[in-house]
Amino acid sequence: MVNKIVGWLVLVPLCLGLVVFALANRHFVTINFNPFAPGDANAAPGYGVPMFVVLYVVLLIGVLAGGIATWFAQGHHRRGEKHWRREAQSLTGELEKLRKTQRSPSTNSNDVDDLLELR
Repeated sequence: MVNKIVGWLVLVPLCLGLVVFALANRHFVTINFNPFAPGDANAAPGYGVPMFVVLYVVLLIGVLAGGIATWFAQGHHRRGEKHWRREAQSLTGELEKLRKTQRSPSTNSNDVDDLLELR
């Protein structure tokens, strides 16, 4: 519940700030991917789009690039997690087999620990 309240307290002002930013930057800018184009905006061919659209697209590209970089940087940890999860499942299956093969009513945790050499 506290997380939701804190989330709303952060999310609502952030969204309002983005809307105010968009309204304040409605003027059109020329987008041109040619670095050798002349500096005069009237002489350079390009596309006119609102300034806030350009900034939002750049922000979105930055967030996606950061997410992709983080995904690749954490690949080693995900592989290790997968390895240990498989090993835990294997050991759990082995423990269940040992419990079934023992089948004595006096089975307690000491016998299982002795079988697995945990002590």
